Amino acid sequence: MAGLARLRRWIPSPLAHGVAGSVLAALLVLAMGLLQGETARRDQAQAQARPPAMGAESGIGQLTHHAPAGYVGSQACAACHATTLADWQGSDHAKAMAVATPQSVLGDFSDVAIVHHGETARFRREGERFLVETQGKDGKPETFAISHSFGWRPLQQYLVTFPDGRLQALPWAWDTRPQAQGGQRWFHVYGDQSFPPGDALHWTGRMQNWNFMCAECHSTAVKKGYDAASNSFRTTYSEVSIGCESCHGPAAGHLAWAAAGRTGDPVLKGFEAAAARRGAVDWTPDPATGSPAASVARPPGDEVETCARCHQRRGTISEDWKPGRSIADTHLPALLTSGLFEADGQMIDEVFTDQTFRQSKMHAKGVICSDCHDVHSGRLKAEGPLVCSQCHDRQRFEAATHTGHQPGRGAPDCITCHMPARTYMVVDKRHDHSFRVPRPDLTVSLGVPNSCNSCHADKPAQWAAEAVVAWHGPQRKGFQDHARTFHDARRGDPAARAPLIALASNPQIPGIVRATAQSELGRLPAIATEGVIRLGLDDPDPIVRIAALRNLSPQPAEIRLRWAQERLSDPVLGVRIEAAQALADIRPETVSEPVRDQLTRAFAAFEAAQALNADRPEARAALALYLIRRGRPDAAEAELRAGLALDPAAVELAVNLADLLRQRGRDPEGEAVLRQAIAVAPKEPYPHHALRRALVRQRRYPEALESLALASRLGPRDAQLAYVHGVALQSLGQPEQGRQVLRSALQANPFHAALLGALLADAQARRDLAGAADLASRLSRLRPDDAELARLAARLARP
Repeated sequence: MAGLARLRRWIPSPLAHGVAGSVLAALLVLAMGLLQGETARRDQAQAQARPPAMGAESGIGQLTHHAPAGYVGSQACAACHATTLADWQGSDHAKAMAVATPQSVLGDFSDVAIVHHGETARFRREGERFLVETQGKDGKPETFAISHSFGWRPLQQYLVTFPDGRLQALPWAWDTRPQAQGGQRWFHVYGDQSFPPGDALHWTGRMQNWNFMCAECHSTAVKKGYDAASNSFRTTYSEVSIGCESCHGPAAGHLAWAAAGRTGDPVLKGFEAAAARRGAVDWTPDPATGSPAASVARPPGDEVETCARCHQRRGTISEDWKPGRSIADTHLPALLTSGLFEADGQMIDEVFTDQTFRQSKMHAKGVICSDCHDVHSGRLKAEGPLVCSQCHDRQRFEAATHTGHQPGRGAPDCITCHMPARTYMVVDKRHDHSFRVPRPDLTVSLGVPNSCNSCHADKPAQWAAEAVVAWHGPQRKGFQDHARTFHDARRGDPAARAPLIALASNPQIPGIVRATAQSELGRLPAIATEGVIRLGLDDPDPIVRIAALRNLSPQPAEIRLRWAQERLSDPVLGVRIEAAQALADIRPETVSEPVRDQLTRAFAAFEAAQALNADRPEARAALALYLIRRGRPDAAEAELRAGLALDPAAVELAVNLADLLRQRGRDPEGEAVLRQAIAVAPKEPYPHHALRRALVRQRRYPEALESLALASRLGPRDAQLAYVHGVALQSLGQPEQGRQVLRSALQANPFHAALLGALLADAQARRDLAGAADLASRLSRLRPDDAELARLAARLARP
C-alpha cells in the first residue's frame, strides 16, 4: 500500500534558473488522477445503503456507471477466471482503496482520541458513518466524514472528500498488524514530525492530496478531469480499487472474443494491447557458480514496464496508457538523484521498487516481476528466501563459506543481505530490489548504509568491512559499481567527469545508471562531455535520451536544433516533450518542413502535459518558463499568477513572477509580489534574495545587503546565495566580511566555480600568490576548456 505521508511519484528536478537567473523549482511535477467528490459521496451512500457481500465489499471489482468505454469491471472476469479472481480479491491491489463501510474500515472508531504534538484527533462512528474530529485547514477543530479507506496492510489510511472534488489523506493511520507485533493502534504517519495548517504537508495541504498523489495507482482507469476555471475536479474511474483492467486494459473486446468461441486473434485475444512477452529462458543454476548462466533479451514494453506504471517514482504526462508501451510514453521516471537514492543506488525515499530493480543484474539478465511474485495474489512464489532458490543453488548460498555465518535459525539469508529494508510511514517495511552485494567498505569511505551493520548495529562499519575481506578476499565484486562516481559528481568534483563519461557511454551499464550519469554530467560541462551527450540522444533507452536532452540548455540555439531535431519525432512521448523544452526558443517559422511540423506538434504535446497537471503550481511554473522562452510573456504571467493562486506559499513562482514584471518595466508590482511571498513564507530564502535586486535598483543598499544576509542565513546550503552575499559585501566596502562569507561557503562547497572565481580575483588583488595558485588550479579542473585560465594556473604554479 502506497500511502500519502511523503512526497512521491513525482519528478524532483534541481532548482532551475528562469528569467534573469530567478529560481524556478521543479520543472516537472507531474502526477496522478483525482476523484470527483460528488461521485465519491454517491458511491459511499449506495454502499452504506446496501452493505456489499464478502468478496465484493465496498464495490471492489464492480464497474462504476462512469467507467470509460470498453471497460467491463473485474467481476465480469469471474465466469472464465474464477481462481485468478479469487487470488486477486485477497491481494493488496484489490484492497488498494474502498468506500468507507463497516466491511472495509479496519480502524477503531469507538470514540477513541489520540494526541500528536498538541494536535488531537477523535475517531467515532454514527451508524455506518465514520467520523474524525481534528484540526481543519484553518487550524480549528472540525468533524469530517471518512469517505474512503486507503490500503489495508500493514496500515490503513483514511480519506476525506471535500465539496470541490479533492480527497485529502488524514495523517492518522490504523496499524493493522496483530497486537503482538505492535499493531491494532492509531498512529501519526509522520512519526515525530508535525506540520501546521497552511503547510503543504498538513493533511489539508497540496502534498496530502490523494487526487494528486495516488489516484492513478489506487483505482482503475482514472481520468483526472481538473477544471482550471473553477479549481475543482470532475474525475472518473471504472473501479474504486486496482482491478484486472488496470494492467490488461479495457476488456470488452476480450469478452467478445471469448463469447465468439475464442477464435482468431491468438496473441491479443480481443485486448487492444498487451505487454510484450520475453523469449524462452532457462534459469537452471550453473554448477560452477550456483546461479543461472543464461540470460534473455528484454523486449520493449514488457511486464516490468507494466508494473513500473505504479511501482516507480515518476510523474504523469499522459493518461493514454496501454500495456506494451514504454513507461516513458506516459510517465517521466525519476533518476538516481540525491535525496531519493544513496550514491550507490540504494533507496532513501519511497521510490516504489522499479528504479532499484533496474539497477540489478537480474533485470539485466531478463528477470521479470512474475518470476518471483504471483501477479494476481501479489504473494511470493515461495516463502522468504526460498523464492531465490528457484534459480540459485540454495545449499551453496546458505553455506558459511558464502554468508560467513553458520546455517540455521537466525542466520542471515538472501533477503537479509541482498535486499536491505527501510521502514516508511512508521510501520511499512520495504525491501530494496537492486540485489546488491553488501559493501560495508563503502560505508567507511562514502557513508552509504550496508546490510551487515543493519544487523550488527553495535559494530563499526570498518569491522564489517574487515569481516567481508576475511571471507571473500580483498577484491570487491558486484554488478553495481558507480557509488564513488555519483558521490563525487554530487559534490561537483571534476574527478567524476571521466568516470561519468565512461558510465554514460557503456551500453552494458543499466539504462537508469546511464541516464543518471548523463544527468550528473550537466554539473561538469566540458567539450569532452559533448560527445557522450550526443551519444545519449540516440540511446535505445528513452530515459537516457531524456537525460541527454536536458543537458542541451547551455548550447546555442542552432546546435540544440541540429542535435535534438530527430527527437522531435521520437516514438516515445516523454522524449518528444523533453525535446520541446530544449527547443522552446526556436520559432517554427524559421525552420523548414518537416522539422516545422514536428516542432509544432512537440510544443503542443508539452503544453498538453502541463495542462493535465494544471492543478499543480509546479506544472504552472514549468509552463510559464516555457512560455517566456516562446516569447509569450502575457501568457507566462497568467500561469505564474494562477500557480500562486493555487498555493501562495509556492515562493519560486513569486520570484519568477517578480523578475518577469521587472523585465516588463513593472518593478513596483514585482516588489509587492516578493513582499507578499515573504509574508506567507518568511523562512524561504529566495524571495529575500530576489528582493535585494529591487532594493539595489532603488539604491537602498543597506536594506539590500540585509536581505542578502538573511537569504544566506535561511539557505545555508545554497552556495549561490553565499556567493552573491559575499561579493555584495566586498562591493559595498566590507572586503574582509565578504571574504569570510565566501571562504566559509567554499569550505562547504569546495567545487563551486563562482566561489572559486571570486576568491581567486580577491587573492590576486591582495597579491596572495600561493592562495591564488591553489584557487586557479582548482577552478581550471572545473573548466578544462578555458585556455586563459589554464595559462593563469600554470603561471601561478611556477616557483
